[in-house]
Amino acid sequence: MTEGKQMTPLSKYEQETVILYNQAEQTADVYTHDPKLLEKLKRLTEKYSKQVQQKEEHCFVVPKRCVSIREPYSEERRQAASRRAKEAGYTPPRRNAGCKTE
Repeated sequence: MTEGKQMTPLSKYEQETVILYNQAEQTADVYTHDPKLLEKLKRLTEKYSKQVQQKEEHCFVVPKRCVSIREPYSEERRQAASRRAKEAGYTPPRRNAGCKTE
């Protein structure tokens, strides 16, 4: 980036995440422009500096076991989980009123 110039913010479509791994290595490379994921990865580098490293501004190395694909929730399963949480007294965190959302 040229000094004095500001870059145009990326659109939500452009805030992509790419995860690369292979069968030979125990780590995965995560390249992301997703602001929430960037913050999470930065927190993980501080907490688990031996396992999670930041290679570049938007690129991290994580243990491959941290990458998972889960079965989607059915509507019935989602409703049952919601009901159990309500019965247990769980209330979701409130969104920060000062946060700008699109």
